[in-house]
Amino acid sequence: MGTPALEIRKLQAWYGESHILHNVNLVVQPGEVVTLLGRNGAGRTTTLRAIMGLTGERTGSIKVNGVESIGLPTHKVAHLGIGYCPEERGIFASLSTEENLLLPPAVSRTERGMPIEEIYAMFPNLQERRHSQGTRLSGGEQQMLAVGRILRTGAKLLLLDEISEGLAPVIVQALARMIIALKAKGYTIVMVEQNFRFAAPLADRFYVMEHGEIVESFASSELQSKMPILNELLGV
Repeated sequence: MGTPALEIRKLQAWYGESHILHNVNLVVQPGEVVTLLGRNGAGRTTTLRAIMGLTGERTGSIKVNGVESIGLPTHKVAHLGIGYCPEERGIFASLSTEENLLLPPAVSRTERGMPIEEIYAMFPNLQERRHSQGTRLSGGEQQMLAVGRILRTGAKLLLLDEISEGLAPVIVQALARMIIALKAKGYTIVMVEQNFRFAAPLADRFYVMEHGEIVESFASSELQSKMPILNELLGV
């Protein structure tokens, strides 16, 4: 086994006085799709934000391709080749779809960003709406744009927070195809998902969080045997 794409050891994180993450340990290998499961408030989004340096105090270790990042500011973390797609999407309202896609700078010193033609091939909706203002897109199209934008940066480790939430089934299916395609291209993906049906067929491995801790981890091959525990922890 080579160097993990992401290795977190004994991660603790706070928002002000609130101690949110407690000794979180997880490892993601290059090219894996890993899903963080858990109820709302379990600490899954905070884990993604802590990786990016967007929480308050952090202690422990977060290594990206073997490089320790726990002491780095957010912009330096991004330059390690991480793309973060937050739940709120952050589309620039005054810019067109294409301008939103052309805006991000390259963050990776070694990887070129995905060409815009390739993003349009993955998301034909975006090509059709390329001259539309970002906020005139549907929720699903905005989600596609948010993901497309981080692909433009050259990031190869993607942190995706609830990308299927509130979207029509046809859009969710398009996002699932996107994840399969990105995995085939060698991307590494960490997903926070409430939609278990969406996440289950896509992930290689699962971590389950509760009260800011990892309480269960297992491979996709163990999914059936873990369903009783998941029903108890998640009510799936």
